[in-house]
Amino acid sequence: MIRKLTENYPFELLYDADPAKEIVAEYLRRGDCYGYFEEATLIGEFVLLETRPKTFEIMNIAILEEKRGQGYGKKLMREAIQIAKKAGAKQIEIGTGNSSLSQLSLYQRCGFRITHIEKDYFLKNYPQPIMENGIQCVDMIRLAYDK
Repeated sequence: MIRKLTENYPFELLYDADPAKEIVAEYLRRGDCYGYFEEATLIGEFVLLETRPKTFEIMNIAILEEKRGQGYGKKLMREAIQIAKKAGAKQIEIGTGNSSLSQLSLYQRCGFRITHIEKDYFLKNYPQPIMENGIQCVDMIRLAYDK
């Protein structure tokens, strides 16, 4: 079950997807955080933010580590798309690091297409280096869904 969260944000999951606490705080202030629950257990979360008229961005999405690889990410992506569409979205965007290989694959399987790359985004906006899959996270890969 998806539920909009207005307090008790799942910071452990939020920071797992985005380690920059100041950036997370900013998009939580401006956007809406949703939790995916099975019974009373939080399995995952995502944050939606209207960035421009009729354009929403999935700012953060994360699944509990022990639940990854079981289809929850795809389920959360579908929920985020549906919520954004119900709110009037004509386009939904998402960004991920060049080193986030499984996320990049998931987003494309869900119908997102690469639109552009923001070079050096993580070098300019994150104080600590981020390493994933043996690769330094340097560039932001931007994707959009407009079906």
